[in-house]
Amino acid sequence: MQDLDLHYTFELGLILIMLAAGVTAIAKKFKKPYPIALVIVGAMIGLFNIPVFEPLKQFITEGEIFNFVVITLFLPALLGEAAFKLSFAHLKKNKRPIMTLAFGATLISFIATGFLSLWLLGFSIPAAFVFAALMSATDPVSVLSMFKSLGVNKKLAIVVEGESLFNDGLAVVFFKISAFSLLTYIGLGIQGFSYGVFEFLKVISLGVIIGGALGYGFSILTKYFDDYPLEIIFSLILFYSSFLLAESVHASGVIAVVTAALVLGNYGAKIGMSPTTKLNINNFWEVTALLANSLVFLMVGLEITRINVSDKWTLIFLAIVIVLIARSLAVYISLFFMKNFPVPWKHIINWGGLKGSLSIALALSLPRDFAGREDILIVAFSVVLFSLVVQGLSIKPLLSLLGVNKKTESFKEYEVLIARSYRLESAIEEIHKVKRNLFITEAVSQVLVEQYERELAELRNAMNQLFEKHPELKAKQQITLQKHSLYAQHEAIETLVKEEIISNEAAAEEQELITNVLVKLD
Repeated sequence: MQDLDLHYTFELGLILIMLAAGVTAIAKKFKKPYPIALVIVGAMIGLFNIPVFEPLKQFITEGEIFNFVVITLFLPALLGEAAFKLSFAHLKKNKRPIMTLAFGATLISFIATGFLSLWLLGFSIPAAFVFAALMSATDPVSVLSMFKSLGVNKKLAIVVEGESLFNDGLAVVFFKISAFSLLTYIGLGIQGFSYGVFEFLKVISLGVIIGGALGYGFSILTKYFDDYPLEIIFSLILFYSSFLLAESVHASGVIAVVTAALVLGNYGAKIGMSPTTKLNINNFWEVTALLANSLVFLMVGLEITRINVSDKWTLIFLAIVIVLIARSLAVYISLFFMKNFPVPWKHIINWGGLKGSLSIALALSLPRDFAGREDILIVAFSVVLFSLVVQGLSIKPLLSLLGVNKKTESFKEYEVLIARSYRLESAIEEIHKVKRNLFITEAVSQVLVEQYERELAELRNAMNQLFEKHPELKAKQQITLQKHSLYAQHEAIETLVKEEIISNEAAAEEQELITNVLVKLD
């Protein structure tokens, strides 16, 4: 591989972005989960010798590069984007299942995986619990992308996302304690246990304090500016500074950035952000998160091909079984006493607890001389691949099997009425077009048109009755129509500016009014 200079590094990065964007675009076009498509494409590039991608493979699969890109470069952005959009009201409403899963399920999964790894995999105590920590972190990106496309209950999506945001922070803390301090604490007995608990609470608490303080400070700062490009920069600084500052004082960077983003997205947005700013910050971070996720999952696919599994199949099989058992125990035990929590949701949360890039990045960050490092890499990479491909691809059929994405009868009736109405209106339009082009007489065409119009009138009556019974369906159509009319208004103002009919100042004023209404509709 040639010496890496900045220009060459930029070229490799650009190739990676183009490849990730291309795969993501194709996957979205065919309505397939793009994270899984990226992992598969990355793995194929890694397995086959494709000359144009060889320098890219060598560059990305350097452990230090992967670890830096995932943990330092992308993790704060991904966590910040998700937490910024999560409302306190939704968190408060679903706090019991989220906190139960984020804390209870993560702890159960960590303990169960650790002891099962000691027993079945023959790992040392530090290696077993390091592996347990890696497998306690969930990455629901691909599941949530499918949830959106299938119209799954919003509460379920919030619970899955809330769990992943907080349990990532706990998993990183468990990883650091297991890798560097566990044997010391065990050697000290009861005193060591108390030290371990204190260290755990200290790391989490410091992360919350740092993230909360910075989030509050930047929220106050937004009161003095009404300039969305500048406020986007503030959010960028906040997410990365909270993460890096927390890590520098040995606190949880993950917890810090999640706390900071929650404060800014709720308190800061309320006291200091105009609707235009909120919309533009959301758009900016949505694009950033899509780019980061696309690159990360492609890199995961490339990285996974580095492992040599020739004589490790038994170890890999047992590791996958251990992780599945531990996740099941964690979900069903932690949610056992949760009343009014649907059983099918528990199955989805269990099977949808995918492992992802954070697990691989943490595994690669282990010191080279860590006992059992190679075996940990092999089983961690294998479980992540199984999780993303097998579990990720089977979550959609599972949703259908359990009826989680089942639409109500009223919505089905609504869709049928819409389809038939559109079909008949298209037919009438086609008749008029054929009549003009082929000189069909009025007497012939009118018979068919009148028949279709009678059917159309019946469908409109049925639709009005359905709207009276289910006003939320009418409200949904009204919102869609209003949004499209607002987009048209925005475009009309731009046209007036281009034609120099109105000034930029007048246009900005009008467009802000339009944006404010759009934000309220969202």
